[in-house]
Amino acid sequence: MLSSLALVGVIYGHLLPWSGVLGFLVLWYLVFMVLFGLIVSATSPRPIVVERLVTATLTIASLVVIAALASAVIFTFAKGWQALGHWNFWTKDMAGVSPSAPLSHGGVFHAIVGTLIEITLAIIISLPLGLVTAIYMAEVGGRLASLVRTVVEAMTALPEILAGLFVYVVLVVGFGFPKSGFAVAVAMSVTMIPIIARTSEVALRIVPSGLREASGALGGSEWRTTLKVVLPTARAGLATALILSIARGIGETAIPLLVSGASSFMNVNPFSNPMNSLPLFVYDSYVTHEPIAIERGFGAASILLIMVLALFVVLRLLTRDKKEAR
Repeated sequence: MLSSLALVGVIYGHLLPWSGVLGFLVLWYLVFMVLFGLIVSATSPRPIVVERLVTATLTIASLVVIAALASAVIFTFAKGWQALGHWNFWTKDMAGVSPSAPLSHGGVFHAIVGTLIEITLAIIISLPLGLVTAIYMAEVGGRLASLVRTVVEAMTALPEILAGLFVYVVLVVGFGFPKSGFAVAVAMSVTMIPIIARTSEVALRIVPSGLREASGALGGSEWRTTLKVVLPTARAGLATALILSIARGIGETAIPLLVSGASSFMNVNPFSNPMNSLPLFVYDSYVTHEPIAIERGFGAASILLIMVLALFVVLRLLTRDKKEAR
């Protein structure tokens, strides 16, 4: 790797009239693969050379993905660090505070509370429905199972703005329900249910069939087997399904913008008045084009990342196997 880096440095910097980091990295990858293939081919047959090259490509691709994710996280925290360092940013709302006010005024506590309320309601709505749908597709089956699976797969790619428009037309316009945090939770659940159902179905299907047969041989009914054997065995996969759905729902911006609207004050009642959320606060901070407001937006984005990480860790700790805990 170091030899390819030195060779590309000479070629890219002195022999070719090119410039830019991206071109350098691409050329480095190509030269590295050529040199690595030549070195391996000197002592190994062709199948092993191909295997090593594919492994190296996959490793580099994984490192690129990790680097991209790490750079986004580091950049977000670096931009929002000043806002995070103010205690009022965690404990105050923005009622009566202008976007250009210094960081020592106002905060995002109302958006944090709104996000937690909305995602909690969305989980309460989507988790039972998604889990029941997964059990039907994986354990019950029948003529409608393939149709349900097709609908679930189609809804997995449903844009969040369509879910927001659907809830706005049906719930707000049709039934006269006020724009509120509960409407946001309903719209979030529309996007979360397919993810829970599809991922949970995969987790249920990989449970060994021998466990079901053993339960049936002991006189357990189908539903008792599902509740007492299949679901506990697949709890790690079910936790993954919940984490994926939370990660999608908690970062929605279009949905609260359509069915709730932004607010600068604290509102803990999800059934009346607009309720702000961290993604919506980030959006509103950016569109002001005020440098201080943009710093607040990066601070709110950092808190959102912390919340997602905390939920991930808590769910993993709650669902890990007892043998792993030891």
